[in-house]
Amino acid sequence: MSEHHQVKASPLGQETVYANQYDPSLLYPIARDLNWEAKGVKRASLPFRGLDIWNAYEVSWLDQGGKPVVRIAEFRIPANSANIIESKSFKLYLNSFNLSRFANEAEVKSRMQQDLSAAAGAPVEVILTSLNAPAEVSQLKGRCLDELPLQVEHYTPAPELLSASGPVLEETLVSHLLKSNCPVTGQPDWASVQIRYKGAQIDHKGLLAYLISYREHGDFHEQCVENIFMDIWQRCRPQKLSVYARYVRRGGLDINPYRSSINDVPQNLRLSRQ
Repeated sequence: MSEHHQVKASPLGQETVYANQYDPSLLYPIARDLNWEAKGVKRASLPFRGLDIWNAYEVSWLDQGGKPVVRIAEFRIPANSANIIESKSFKLYLNSFNLSRFANEAEVKSRMQQDLSAAAGAPVEVILTSLNAPAEVSQLKGRCLDELPLQVEHYTPAPELLSASGPVLEETLVSHLLKSNCPVTGQPDWASVQIRYKGAQIDHKGLLAYLISYREHGDFHEQCVENIFMDIWQRCRPQKLSVYARYVRRGGLDINPYRSSINDVPQNLRLSRQ
């Protein structure tokens, strides 16, 4: 099935019946390879690794006595998994726990790990946290580019805006101006992005204009971050590169893709918009 047909067949944008009884069949996987096959590229050959960190703020089930249990959940899906999980189907799946009874939290965690790993095609880590745990609002470290004076002409991805020159340095850059759109519903997806690299200095204004150029682009969060990584990698040729996007939550879920040329794991920060 092509990417277009697989996306169109997803629950996004369709009339929805909200199930409140546990139902893992609600999860809808979409092959990661489809985004790259359409460009004639084998995704496995690309120079990044990483993960997608999902945070869910509307997670609840019933204990054996029928009393609700409420948790915040964190899901870590490896970037080398076969599939992404369509976000509305993820939300519907989590809703299906709402009126279902489980023996204990360990059973819920086990079911989630099993179901999500099957849908993703790779082991998914599940972390459940009590609402009594302290929650700190943090920020992405790095130099923020957003106040640079800039004439903007592109609102669809324009990788030709990217360039780098000069001696090798290490730098961390941040912008809160990344916006893309859901590829099915057209709803806006807002994000902050952190770019860490070692290499010739990336032109700051060009990078900011490039990030802004996603403003009318329709794609999934994970695919946007992979495209940003590859455009910087190919146009600026850094020795090392990491791209980390923190998207604003929608439907009780936020999705935070991380792609890097090195084998490391980012912190799961909560930003002020999250």
